[in-house]
Amino acid sequence: MKFTTLIISLLLLCTPAHAALNKWVDEKGAVHYSDTVPPDVNKANVVHSMTGKGQLEAPVSSSPKTVAEREVELKKSRKEKEDSAAKKEQEDKRTAERAHNCLVAQQNLRGLEEGGRVVTYDAKGERTFLDDATREQRISEARSAASSMCD
Repeated sequence: MKFTTLIISLLLLCTPAHAALNKWVDEKGAVHYSDTVPPDVNKANVVHSMTGKGQLEAPVSSSPKTVAEREVELKKSRKEKEDSAAKKEQEDKRTAERAHNCLVAQQNLRGLEEGGRVVTYDAKGERTFLDDATREQRISEARSAASSMCD
């Protein structure tokens, strides 16, 4: 009996927590908070705040997707992932090849600039040495190749 009385009294004490909260300003400019607004207060200055209300639920989609629609979406997402992976792999290969070509061009330029005699082989397979004018021409070609490869 005592337990039932306790539960009922606690439930009655909780009901004011669900009341509306009103904020209103009187003639003197003082702000008041109460559950009821006096009748002589201008209704334009009253701000109503509802307490005890839960958050709104997200709207449920009108029709769930069928298995076939989900399968199509899954295949589409897999295809996009595969395409992006292939594109990234191709781009990585291109970057690595470009870095290798840059290194080779720099080594060729360094070999021409360090001095010494440069040997080439003609169409018959015989060795010929480059003269200074041809060597300078090859150095300028190697510089332009290195600058274009290493950008």
